[in-house]
Amino acid sequence: MINAYAAFESGGELRPYEYEPVELTAEEVDIQVEHCGICHSDLSMINNEWGASQYPLVPGHEVVGVITAVGDNVADITVGQRVGLGWHSDYCFSCGSCDDDDHNLCASAQGTIVGRHGGFADKVRVHYQSVVALPEGIAPASAGPLFCGGITVFNPLVQYDIKPGQHVAVIGIGGLGHLALQFLRAWGCEVTAFTSSDSKQAEALALGAHHTINSTDKQAVKQAARRFDLILSTVNVSLSWNSYVEALKPKGRLHFVGATLEPLNISAFGLISAQRSISGSPVGSPATIKQMLAFAAEHKIAPQIESFSFDRVNDAIQHLADGKARYRVVLHR
Repeated sequence: MINAYAAFESGGELRPYEYEPVELTAEEVDIQVEHCGICHSDLSMINNEWGASQYPLVPGHEVVGVITAVGDNVADITVGQRVGLGWHSDYCFSCGSCDDDDHNLCASAQGTIVGRHGGFADKVRVHYQSVVALPEGIAPASAGPLFCGGITVFNPLVQYDIKPGQHVAVIGIGGLGHLALQFLRAWGCEVTAFTSSDSKQAEALALGAHHTINSTDKQAVKQAARRFDLILSTVNVSLSWNSYVEALKPKGRLHFVGATLEPLNISAFGLISAQRSISGSPVGSPATIKQMLAFAAEHKIAPQIESFSFDRVNDAIQHLADGKARYRVVLHR
């Protein structure tokens, strides 16, 4: 029997929930959950904002724990090993994306909390190739957010071959942005933080930014014209996107990792005139997650977290929903 916390209706508080898992298959593993981060995607699923939620719903897709059981065909994962789990729990392993090690782009990838129960529980069962071993130098108590927020901002650096010395800006200094600044500084980039909060400017510099720009100051944004090779947007609100397009160098890229729900109002002329690009990406593949963890361990990169015990899960969710998290919330035993 697995003991968990579940939402039983859209927007409902989480309550204790027990369920019996199906038999462990040959390629599955059980993870005894020690820590689990809370992400805005968990809130979206609890509230059924994407129309994909099934209740009772056990959230939690930033899992860190210890392997307690392995199927007969499991390779490279052993009982007693400490691992992490992110947004995906299984893949088809037969499509072009999987063949190219882009498992995160697999059309049949299974979300850890979409149609299955996640990590707000004492145990979670997943395909072994979706978990990644935690390397030395990564603290288990704060590692959970790396498996969603961390890989979300690290993945574009790999996918677009960002070079040391390139000028990169981050829009929004929150759960994603505070990690992006750390990765970019260690990557060797010239880093600028766009933030609407005066109080976060000093924090942004401490996290790794070389420069800050007040995103509410239209003149300051305008003065950044043709400055950046890459602008990484981590926010989920609509902004004056054409101003950020103009801040890109020729062949620059405005890349979205924050899920802005409103359509993007962007002039084609700003793209055409300087051969600029607009793109977006989800989390990364297990191989890229492994690369990210090694990089984070080498450069001592870690999320800034606030910890709540599992029995205070509703307090933790409300803390995040109220915008008070600095910068990631993690549940612990």
